[in-house]
Amino acid sequence: MIKSVRYKRHRFPPEINAHAVWLYFRFPLSLRLVEEMLLKRGILVSYETVRRWALKFGPDYACRLKRKRPSRRDIWHLDEIIATIAGQKHWLWRAVDQDGYVLDEIVQTRRDTKAAKHLLKCLLKKQACPPRRMITDKLGSYAAARRQIMPAVEHRSHKRLNNRAENSHLPLRKRERAMQRFRSPRGLQRFLSVFSAVRNLFVLTRSRRSALATHIHRLNAMAAWKSAACTAR
Repeated sequence: MIKSVRYKRHRFPPEINAHAVWLYFRFPLSLRLVEEMLLKRGILVSYETVRRWALKFGPDYACRLKRKRPSRRDIWHLDEIIATIAGQKHWLWRAVDQDGYVLDEIVQTRRDTKAAKHLLKCLLKKQACPPRRMITDKLGSYAAARRQIMPAVEHRSHKRLNNRAENSHLPLRKRERAMQRFRSPRGLQRFLSVFSAVRNLFVLTRSRRSALATHIHRLNAMAAWKSAACTAR
């Protein structure tokens, strides 16, 4: 059973802590911009306080957010991008499903079969079942890893078919610019665990929705966020 979030010995009410963390992870805002937005509401905190709140409460919120139920009919889109950290090249491996829901993200120093195998193993462990199809770019490491990890799964390798995974990196690129790059691989991995969980909750699927359905989706997402932050009333 997941424990409730503990707000003891904090000067501000839980609603303010949760709102600051939500602003930071939901929108491409720097810590100083979040500080200014809170000041506009009469809340005087420093950007360093916002950073500590994000580090302390963000992982708890992410653990409490409900994840999408896995299905054998899912289609996995896999892709990798370069992440330069402290002048060194790293690779961010990402998997999303057919609706753009982020399934997993792993920061690695390699771009080879071993790294692709690690991603597939983590995905199978979290999803508990293989997908109906796997779509990647033309990197040969994916095919080699699939043959060893899940040979029965259909694999399609084409650049245009994988636009969904490639476009899923754009929100992180915006955050990277706002934060002036990440300081360490561990910090990037820790940030992604919360950032993707919040984004999965609020981002609409690619299916067409009416204005009313969009409004209801956002209301439900906010209710789920308040429940995860233990601020629902």
